[in-house]
Amino acid sequence: MSGQGDGGAGEQDRAGQDRAGQDRVRQFTEFRQRMNERILAEPNQVVRRFFALDTQTYQAGALDVKTKELLGLVASMVLRCDDCISYHVAQCREAGVNRDEMFEAFSVGLVVGGSIVIPHLRRAVDFLDTLESGAAPSPSAHDHG
Repeated sequence: MSGQGDGGAGEQDRAGQDRAGQDRVRQFTEFRQRMNERILAEPNQVVRRFFALDTQTYQAGALDVKTKELLGLVASMVLRCDDCISYHVAQCREAGVNRDEMFEAFSVGLVVGGSIVIPHLRRAVDFLDTLESGAAPSPSAHDHG
C-alpha cells in the first residue's frame, strides 16, 4: 500500500474538522449578534444598562484591554461558561494575546477552577485553533447591538 491513500484521508479529516470549526465560530458569532439585537430591542433599561456596563468594563483604563480580556477569560473558565470562554478567547486574540499568554491564562483558570474546567479547556483550545487558522472571523468586541 502506498502512503498516498492514508495522507489523503488524513487531509480530508483535517479539512472536515476545519470546516466544523469554522461553522462553530460562524454560528456562535451570528447567534450572539442576532440575540443581542433581539434583547436590546426590548424596552428594558436594566438589560440595556448592564450591556453598556459590560462594554465600558472592557475598555482601557488603569488596566489595558489585553489584561481585562485575560481576566474575563479566566473568570469565564472558572464559571464554566463555554459561550463566555469562546467570546473571551476571540477578544484576547483581537487584543494581541499570543498563544503562550493564552495558555498561561488557561493554566490559571484550570488551577482555580479545578479538573471540572478540563472539558471547557478542550473547547477553548479548539476555538483558539480555529481562530488562529484564520478560517473564521472573530466576534465583534463587546458590541451588544
